[in-house]
Amino acid sequence: QVQLVESGGGLVQAGGSLRLSCTPSGRTFSRYTMGWFRQAPGKEREFVAAIWSATLSTNYANSVKGRFTISGDNAKNTVYLQMNSLKPEDTAVYFCAAANEIGVLTTKREYDYWGQGTQVTVSS
Repeated sequence: QVQLVESGGGLVQAGGSLRLSCTPSGRTFSRYTMGWFRQAPGKEREFVAAIWSATLSTNYANSVKGRFTISGDNAKNTVYLQMNSLKPEDTAVYFCAAANEIGVLTTKREYDYWGQGTQVTVSS
């Protein structure tokens, strides 16, 4: 069983930055497609970004393109989500996810493992 440990959430003013981290315990992230999703109160969980370590291919939701960057560090076995130019509408609980299936995956049902989530709050 893979456990995903997230960190890095918090409160930031609009225009600010945060970096989220996710470490899969027990196995190296390079074996998976890794993704970030988010869920705001009263809304569905939505795709944010994904990375396939085999090719370092990435994909982003249109709402975060140009502002967020997903990356991985093999030495630290950690995946990051760098979030810049944050907006109040980015406020949500952010979830790290891992998939056994290869490729850059963008839908919830394709992911097999989920973290507990970390709160990101952007004030206006």
